[in-house]
Amino acid sequence: MSAMIISSIETAILDVPLRRPHKFSILTINSQSLLLVRVTTTDGIVGIGEGVVPGGPWWGGESIEGMKILIDRYLAPFLVGKDVSRVSHLARTLDHMVSGAEFAKSAVEMALWDVCGKSYDLPVYQLLGGFHRDRLPVTWALGAETADVVIEEARKKLDAGEHRSFKLKMGSDRPADDVARVTSVAQALVGDADLAVDLNGSWDVLTAERYLPELAAAGVGLIEQPVPRWDVRSMARLADLLTIPVMADESLRTAHDAAHLCTTGGADVLAVKLAKSGGISNTLTVGAVADSFGVPCYGGTTIESSIGTAASLHVFCAMPSLTAGTELFGPMLLSDDIVVDPVVFKNGLLHLPSGPGLGVELDEQKVARYARA
Repeated sequence: MSAMIISSIETAILDVPLRRPHKFSILTINSQSLLLVRVTTTDGIVGIGEGVVPGGPWWGGESIEGMKILIDRYLAPFLVGKDVSRVSHLARTLDHMVSGAEFAKSAVEMALWDVCGKSYDLPVYQLLGGFHRDRLPVTWALGAETADVVIEEARKKLDAGEHRSFKLKMGSDRPADDVARVTSVAQALVGDADLAVDLNGSWDVLTAERYLPELAAAGVGLIEQPVPRWDVRSMARLADLLTIPVMADESLRTAHDAAHLCTTGGADVLAVKLAKSGGISNTLTVGAVADSFGVPCYGGTTIESSIGTAASLHVFCAMPSLTAGTELFGPMLLSDDIVVDPVVFKNGLLHLPSGPGLGVELDEQKVARYARA
């Protein structure tokens, strides 16, 4: 086979409305902005990738607009003329060339893997060594709304047979009020659903020590990132205190972070995301570190369309350590998708695409509809 040389890289920003507002600890979003990346080879093969930040730069420091500029002005000129079949090498080179900017690099690398799969006529998971599982359960995120709103939404999902695992956002209210709200939800769902909470690092350790045991007693089964990302020592302290798992999200980006969390006991579960680790190659390395310590991984989301969700499915299904579930609910929260055939979600499970590359094809009319002017 001839070398797969990159001839061009193009980007476009899309704004897709959500089915309902999604409330984080510090802001609420009504639409999701997506950065579409297209990588074209000299043979005419086009790979697609997607860059997504959850609600803007508050979470990871990157914005959709900044990602586009970085790719257009720096990453694309470097990659044009390179052999895309060396995708892992190119990803490592980008890490040396650009500090941080994991979300932007992930979007480009995703498109490179899609090109490789299409060139070899193989799904990406085959390029990663094959799948350990061909479907994954999906936890539904409920946001930080009032208890009655959250309970009603959860009940609808349960009655429809779509989900039986839920994650509730916290951190936007006074701790006592927040705990009372979550306790009401936990009591309403007890015996019918599993419930986790995500604080996005909004509490200090003393607040967490005071209130997290109450959440555990109320029936909450997992606590995600209760304290700021840098405070791994307190994460370990809380993991020792609680009888339920503590999961690291913001505290985990690199394989070095994974090793630090595992050696210090800073987390019982590691939440992996393609975007925050800088792409597929780095996420696999994080998963390998977790596997070496016997720590399970959980597949997180940044609210992607079927493009990013398909990429996550390929990686998560190929990771031995991804045994703690996922929350790849992005396509179900978006009011529309930008591919011809969205990823298949049935009976609470997402099914691994089997077509070449990522296994999804752009719907150009939808892309034009949601493209930012």
